[in-house]
Amino acid sequence: MSANLITRIIVALIFGPLIILISYLGGYWLFGMILLFATIGIIEYMVDSGIRTDSTDFWITLLFTIGIVVSSMLLTFNAGLKIFVGYFICIGIVSVIRNLSPADLFHRQARLVWGTAYLGLLYPFVYAVRNLSPEKGGDWLLFLFGSLWLSDTLAMFAGKAMGKRKLAPTVSPNKTVAGFVGGMFGGIVIALIMVFWRLSDIDFPMLIAAGIVISAVGQLGDLAESCWKRSVGIKDSSHIIPGHGGILDRFDSLLFAAPILFLFMTYFIYR
Repeated sequence: MSANLITRIIVALIFGPLIILISYLGGYWLFGMILLFATIGIIEYMVDSGIRTDSTDFWITLLFTIGIVVSSMLLTFNAGLKIFVGYFICIGIVSVIRNLSPADLFHRQARLVWGTAYLGLLYPFVYAVRNLSPEKGGDWLLFLFGSLWLSDTLAMFAGKAMGKRKLAPTVSPNKTVAGFVGGMFGGIVIALIMVFWRLSDIDFPMLIAAGIVISAVGQLGDLAESCWKRSVGIKDSSHIIPGHGGILDRFDSLLFAAPILFLFMTYFIYR
């Protein structure tokens, strides 16, 4: 067993239960965790995208992203969207006042807007899932995190054992169709556990469907983050989490899966 794998396991055993504990505590504990992840994530994103930390663009993007996350969680998603619109206008004005070609200016602006939308608008959905059902919110986050983490593990093993056809060869050459299908069983397994344990009041077929959707979307969300990393020529967003890389590396699947679970719960479970 390699030293890196040992480090990954130790870190997972420490922070995995801590994240679940905070998910059950909810409130300002969960608010603080999500805000911390979003703040570190947008910093990783900008630094890796070549945005200098002493630039106006960096600080405008950082402050607006924090504002979007805070207002979306403490007020409403509508408030967060309004701040995002303000950011879009502000960065659009500021970013063009540079001695760069129009193509480079637009590329820089589009990259910043994408990152702010990715982290600022999607992270608050984790908080929204927790608060959609105050009594069961912690259970739903356990379901969400458990499905994503197990899917990631099963996808890796299925891909190595049976993977031949590449899923997205230009984005992530190691991911296979077999791995993707195997990963979806992660959501099924967690759904089976939760329906007999913490979510017994939810219809069994509905929970299975939610698990499959979470697993599939989570894996595709991982590919979306990989696409960005490939575009800037990096393997890991940072090394802040020993053995796991950066915040963007560890929670990339969460950013796409949380909104989907929130919508699934809103329209099919708590309608």
